Amino acid sequence: MNNQVQQADVVIIGAGPSGAVAASLLVKKGWHVVVLEQQTFPRFSIGESLLPQCMSFLAEAGLEQAVQAQAQSLGFQFKNGAAFQRRGDHTTIDFTEKFSDGPGTTFQVKRADFDKCLADGAMQQGAEIRYQHSVLAFTDCEDGALLDVTDENQQRYQIKGRFVLDASGFGRVLPRLLDLESASNFPVRWAFFSHFKDNISDPLFDREKILINVHPEHKDIWYWLIPFSDGTASIGVVGKPEQLNDKQPLAGLNEFIEQDSYLSELLANREAIGEARAIKGYSANVSSLYGEHFALLGNAGEFLDPVFSSGVTIALKSASLVAPLVDSYLRGEQVDFKNDYSEPLQQGVNCFRTYVSAWYDGSFQDVIFYSEKNQQVREMISAILAGYAWDLQNPFVKQSNKRLNTLVELCRD
Repeated sequence: MNNQVQQADVVIIGAGPSGAVAASLLVKKGWHVVVLEQQTFPRFSIGESLLPQCMSFLAEAGLEQAVQAQAQSLGFQFKNGAAFQRRGDHTTIDFTEKFSDGPGTTFQVKRADFDKCLADGAMQQGAEIRYQHSVLAFTDCEDGALLDVTDENQQRYQIKGRFVLDASGFGRVLPRLLDLESASNFPVRWAFFSHFKDNISDPLFDREKILINVHPEHKDIWYWLIPFSDGTASIGVVGKPEQLNDKQPLAGLNEFIEQDSYLSELLANREAIGEARAIKGYSANVSSLYGEHFALLGNAGEFLDPVFSSGVTIALKSASLVAPLVDSYLRGEQVDFKNDYSEPLQQGVNCFRTYVSAWYDGSFQDVIFYSEKNQQVREMISAILAGYAWDLQNPFVKQSNKRLNTLVELCRD
């Protein structure tokens, strides 16, 4: 082991979207930021359908322009909303018709290329990213935190950060090392997914929207179809373990596609490309999002469910919220991470949770497919599904459970 302890103002674990945005925001403030990433980029990741709110956070970090400039060459698909299908009923939500201010369009992205684009942008702004560096231990100190790390050559070293941000996503490095993990209150679910050359010929199919498709018999099984601009698509199915059983991912996914007549016809000429994958028991939670010298970002803290593509939005919101607090902390100012980070972040997460839970019990599905929609209410719901789950001016955000329950009753009556 190299006995000389390296120093940084901020050490970030993970170079995914929240790590790249946090690093960009902090180097803009003049801080020495080192990002430790276990893998090499580009690398596969799930969470490919961004929400429009994401574009605000990317712009804030100076990363939006790079995404816009490379979108066409990387096959990113312009996205302006979401389409839903259930037993032959079709409906759409246009994100440009929303209650909240802010962008109404975004992209559907191949995460390997998207994440590398953001990481490269963070490096261009001055962040140091070390690939194939893994964090083995975290020791809290009086004036920061000491990390034990192995590099790409399996050489061990120590680096001390005045503050540490865990942006490790599903790796959940600090929750594991510091015993912060707690059980999610969501039922365990699995997902089978893969990339396909979709060969969709239906002229009515809108590639500018994610398609969320409900299983014809089981309301708590759903499919995603995320088109890219190069004729490929990410396709997945989500259900409980007993519903998906122990099928092989590709065989299981194809079997479920054939169970829905609309998807079966739409994707009749699909060709699988790349590896089919499974994620099992992905929902996660923690006992605390921060400590004296650390904070957890994005999926390292909590992951709900992929149904409304909230994961990347929550990750970027967490980076946007925490960066100015870390800046103040490093300047010796008093910072209240509970009041100014954990609670505000959780407010939006809880709003998403309301709609995700109601999706699975079928009540929000009844709202989505209700034919006589009030335009003002529609715009408030559209804003939430576009990622604006922190806009307390929206009554369906501020009182998410109460308002949604009332809406469900009206639709069902």
